[in-house]
Amino acid sequence: MLDKVKKKFVPYPKGRDIDEESITLIRKLISHLPLKRDLLIEYLHLIQDKFNCIKKSNLAALSDIMKIPFSEAYEVATFYAHFDVIDNDTICPPDITIRVCDSLTCELNGSEEILNSLKKKYDKNKVRVLRAPCMGLCNYAPACEVGHNHIKKCTLSSIENAVDKKSVHASIVEGITFEDYKKNGGYQLLERCYTGNISVDEIINELQESGLKGMGGAGFPAGQKWKFVRMEKAPRLMTINGDEGEPGTFKDKFYLEKDLHRFFEGMLIAAWAVEAKDIYIYMRDEYPGILKKMTRELKIIEKNIIQGGVKVHIRRGAGAYICGEESAMIESIEGKRGLPRHKPPFVSKVGLFGKPTLNHNIETVFWVRDIVEKGANWFSSQGKAGHKGPHSYSVSGRVKNPGVKLAPAGITINELIDNYCGGMLDGHKFYGYLPGGASGGILPSTMANIPLDFGTLEEHGCFIGSGAIVVFSDKDDITKVVLNLLKFFEDESCGQCTPCRVGTEKAVKLLEKRNWDKHLLKELVAMMGDASICGLGQAAGNPIKCAIKYFGNDLK
Repeated sequence: MLDKVKKKFVPYPKGRDIDEESITLIRKLISHLPLKRDLLIEYLHLIQDKFNCIKKSNLAALSDIMKIPFSEAYEVATFYAHFDVIDNDTICPPDITIRVCDSLTCELNGSEEILNSLKKKYDKNKVRVLRAPCMGLCNYAPACEVGHNHIKKCTLSSIENAVDKKSVHASIVEGITFEDYKKNGGYQLLERCYTGNISVDEIINELQESGLKGMGGAGFPAGQKWKFVRMEKAPRLMTINGDEGEPGTFKDKFYLEKDLHRFFEGMLIAAWAVEAKDIYIYMRDEYPGILKKMTRELKIIEKNIIQGGVKVHIRRGAGAYICGEESAMIESIEGKRGLPRHKPPFVSKVGLFGKPTLNHNIETVFWVRDIVEKGANWFSSQGKAGHKGPHSYSVSGRVKNPGVKLAPAGITINELIDNYCGGMLDGHKFYGYLPGGASGGILPSTMANIPLDFGTLEEHGCFIGSGAIVVFSDKDDITKVVLNLLKFFEDESCGQCTPCRVGTEKAVKLLEKRNWDKHLLKELVAMMGDASICGLGQAAGNPIKCAIKYFGNDLK
């Protein structure tokens, strides 16, 4: 039997020493906000914005103020890409950071060359140069961000100009103002809801007749979702998923810049319908101009429009693609790492803070006012070949006129390219396309007459998702396309489950080899699809499966 060893007495509390100066500093920095556990990520943003980093002394001070373990604060802060957690004796990153988008569309347009040139040009101690995932500027590729200043169709000279002028602040696209929106009947439907001149059942019936589905990617009927949430015991909450992170997607950004108050009205009507007194809008941090505009305009409608004690909270994402998954988003709103939950229970039963929650994508609620005012048939009749409604396709890549294309649901990619995008770029022949962003699979040009809508692509191993369509040509290498997509998934895997965390890493290593081991790749993809917790790991292998199935003769 082993002899027992007496533990040495430690005459002071274990853990990290707390710096009183840091506590005073952090307490003052967050003093305008209430002290709540779910606001941890908001506090971290304040520290990052103030000091351009999060030193461990400040993180320890924050954890002490919040009365949570340092390890808990540390694991949250280090989970998100937009927080720079460093040791106390480490120099903070330079004042200016350049983030170059390395998503597929930007890579097709030369972002890799720009990234490499910038790294050679700038001293890393004076200007930090990083690669970054999709910024929602695919129609202006290549794109980058200098501080919070988005540079469209960026070149070395335009980036240098922004750096030299220290032009690092986000710009706001004004769109339709509150006054103009009101003059054109805005918020009248919401007023009818508040005054009882229209019933919840009337609105839900219109939504169900219209065929409106969740436009975030799942395609679940919106009206049915409202019914499910209303069946649950109050109190109920509402969340808006504005974490538009799927590479190639920028439709929500388009609608928020163009007509923010139409989104607000639809959101408030939905909250009224399910009797949610608190609404949490989770917006991606890559849209700083929209965040500023949303905060400003929200103050106007809080004063002039919102009734019934409804409170709208804006929560800022921090650079985690996984938070586009609804349960991971809810974890993030609660101030935790964005780790997807096991289902069931679904968020309509056990959602934010354990309460029944109505979760919607931005575009879904954007259509509510028009559908109710103009009638279900106005919306549903805009589809073609038996499909209901219009669909917002974010089109980018090798087309002449990329952008958000509001087209009939059920349109084909051939029709979309020719009738809405001005055709292919000169000198480029249509070769293939992503019908639903990075996770939606890849199809060849020989399969360009498939209707693009929910439920039409699954038999081909693909899906429409959020409608992010990336077109590539005969000038592009399919192996590089697939590798770009899998590197994205490797980087964005939350790490919670082994099949996704290790599977994406191994997939990248296999894809980087000159000759693909197709049998091993198929086995790996099948394992990831069967055993991953959420849609990220389950769909990450779609580009590989499609490339082997449809582009086998061209794989190098």
